[in-house]
Amino acid sequence: MSDRDPQPVERQLPTEEARDLLALVREIAQREIAPKAAEEEDAARFPREVFTLLSEAGLLGLPYDSEYGGGDQPYEVYLQVLEELAAARLTVGLGVSVHTLASYALATHGTKQQQVEHLPAMLGGGLLGAYCLSEPASGSDAASLRTRAVRDGDSWVLTGTKAWITHGGIADFYTVMARTGEDGPRGITAFLVPGDAEGLSAAAPEKKMGLKGSPTAQVHLDGVRVSDDRRLGEEGQGFSLALSALDSGRLGIAACAIGVAQAALDAAVGYATERRQFGHPIADFQGLRFMIADMATQIEAGRALYLAAARLRDAGLPFAKQAAMAKLHCTDTAMRVTTDAVQILGGYGYTADFPAERYMREAKVLQIVEGTNQIQRMVIARHVAGPEAR
Repeated sequence: MSDRDPQPVERQLPTEEARDLLALVREIAQREIAPKAAEEEDAARFPREVFTLLSEAGLLGLPYDSEYGGGDQPYEVYLQVLEELAAARLTVGLGVSVHTLASYALATHGTKQQQVEHLPAMLGGGLLGAYCLSEPASGSDAASLRTRAVRDGDSWVLTGTKAWITHGGIADFYTVMARTGEDGPRGITAFLVPGDAEGLSAAAPEKKMGLKGSPTAQVHLDGVRVSDDRRLGEEGQGFSLALSALDSGRLGIAACAIGVAQAALDAAVGYATERRQFGHPIADFQGLRFMIADMATQIEAGRALYLAAARLRDAGLPFAKQAAMAKLHCTDTAMRVTTDAVQILGGYGYTADFPAERYMREAKVLQIVEGTNQIQRMVIARHVAGPEAR
């Protein structure tokens, strides 16, 4: 691999504190995450010690209230932290995004008592979260979920199976959407379920094309009993909480996608400036120079799009359309850029000796998770052209 160091991303950050924060993240990424990424991904090893380090450094609760252990950082800053982490290793960047997603319902709609009791450990106490919405028969059609919660005195009994759960089987807490009432979105309620709850178990992790270090598994709830004080929000409010969380979560996926794309561009430029053919570095040939220019432009456009959406969110303005656009554009960009990176490396790009093929495999899943890109197009079209005629 080339010894050429990649150029740091030029970032517009709102405060000196944010600049110091990004510097800390880069240091952790370069020292603790990137050097082990290829080996540990190949071994399908989840780096729990890295998440412990991130928690100790205050990086697992950045967008949440410092009163409960969060970082009081705007999304504009938090997302750029995700991008840096994902560039070093997607398992880590995506894991932080999912943990933030799993903490959302409690952090935004929990009671004061719930927040005081649970949030400090979730945001800065070393715990790791998972978000449980999808099921084997309800993915894109999430409102048709079948996992049921039945009230029994002052408790609820949860029964069902969740699917495609990041951190399934290793999470310390699960934010679970379960049906408590009528069919459809109005009958769903959110619950905070401990990872060691009796009756909760996980299947063997899925065997995936990429992102092998991040466990994805079905989670089974076999009569799991939780007290009513672990219900998040009102009964029937769970689906609206889930969609609100996903609007923010899609920005996290967009930032992770740009991180992977940036890493692929850096690898491609490093290789192209060192590899010589016909007496010249291959970066001198116009065909490759134009590819590199297009890759860099797509990445900058994606970064600008997710940051524009983040700034709307930070200002308290509607941002669902822009979040869907950012998720769509940034993940499609990651797929294009990583594919081009493999092409620039030629035969070496297809080998595991270089990271380009891993970036390409990892980029694919980002077009699928937290709402496929086909679903994003539906969301965008509804905002632009109105709902579909039925």
